[in-house]
Amino acid sequence: MIATLKILWNSFKMAMQELRVNKLRTFLSLFGITIGIFCIIAVLTLTGSLEHNIRRDLADLGEDVIYLQKWPWGGNGEYAWWKYMNRPEPEYKDLKPIQDKVQSASYASFNFESGNKKVELGDDYMDGVTMTAVTNDFDQIQSLQILDGRFFANSESNSGANVAILGFTIWDGLFRSPEAAMGKMVKVGGRDVKVIGVLKKKGESMIGAGSYDNAIILPYRFARTIVDERRFADPYILVKAKPNVSLDQLKDELRGVMRATHRLRPREEDDFALNEISSANENLNSMFAAINGGGFLIAVFALIVGAFGIANIMFVTVKERTNIIGLKKAIGARRGIILMEFLLEAVSLCLIGGVLGILLIYIMILIINTASSFEMIMSPGSVVFGLSASAIVGLLAGFIPAYTASKLDPVVAIRSN
Repeated sequence: MIATLKILWNSFKMAMQELRVNKLRTFLSLFGITIGIFCIIAVLTLTGSLEHNIRRDLADLGEDVIYLQKWPWGGNGEYAWWKYMNRPEPEYKDLKPIQDKVQSASYASFNFESGNKKVELGDDYMDGVTMTAVTNDFDQIQSLQILDGRFFANSESNSGANVAILGFTIWDGLFRSPEAAMGKMVKVGGRDVKVIGVLKKKGESMIGAGSYDNAIILPYRFARTIVDERRFADPYILVKAKPNVSLDQLKDELRGVMRATHRLRPREEDDFALNEISSANENLNSMFAAINGGGFLIAVFALIVGAFGIANIMFVTVKERTNIIGLKKAIGARRGIILMEFLLEAVSLCLIGGVLGILLIYIMILIINTASSFEMIMSPGSVVFGLSASAIVGLLAGFIPAYTASKLDPVVAIRSN
């Protein structure tokens, strides 16, 4: 056993020496497998990062939150929009029965959004701002990362005080620093508001929701003096489940309270929708399964190209070393050792190429994460898969040349030129 390992180690050192001697050939071989591994890890990284970012944005919307709205979120098949046209919009008066009677709810908030607002600071202004109107418990339901200042006090929400929280894009564009924004007066919809809080930068959301970078957040009672949500917005109610309470339990209780509040008869359909993030996650599972399948096919073709390059180089290597193979067999080297020697060389070549491909992906990730808000991640599983794929490609691409070498007749091999 020790003797066999020593022979294999010597074979490995010889293989490395051959790779160093034939630099151009080694480079071309490495280039092919490096591109192949780069492609397969790039596909896995891009699809994995896309899924990670979308699921993170969905999680920020609340995985334990029910969205009470007029319109249900689109599911599979035909969307029967005509059934929902005449439904009433959720109203502020619906909030209190939910807070009083839904025992499985920990927090509830009435909200609406209105786009294309102008936030003014003297002669300076920011256009295309989203005005977000919320009630007391909104910060307990949604993830608001306040950089400086605070959320609205209950007294400010209940009285409709003219106070505001600015998203990153707004305070950065008007004030340049969070300290300069605090306590200042700005105008929105022609009304003066006092800045009492500013938010951290979140970056662009992959799903177009969950980011308040371009928003100004106002108490609902004040915001409705600027925009009538019953005519110019789509209001909704957020309801957060208590710990250890399932969404199904919350939905059942919420449905009963809302049907009683709206005085619906037993045979009448709901005139509201109870939406949840988990339904979107289910749609994502099938979508990303298809994306990953397509990406895997692309990666397989890239690896096949690299494998042909390795096989070609190994055939050339066997041809060049025919005399040496003959001498080794003449002094007692077994076929298995010869086979293992060339397989080791092929696998080593592929692993080096795989490591280089992974390093290129890592550099790409660093550049993208520095230059954009899209978070790229390379999972340990992708690295293991890439190296495993490299080793397997080396075994498959090198087996036939290695087998050919092991079958050579020592006398014929020694006499060959």
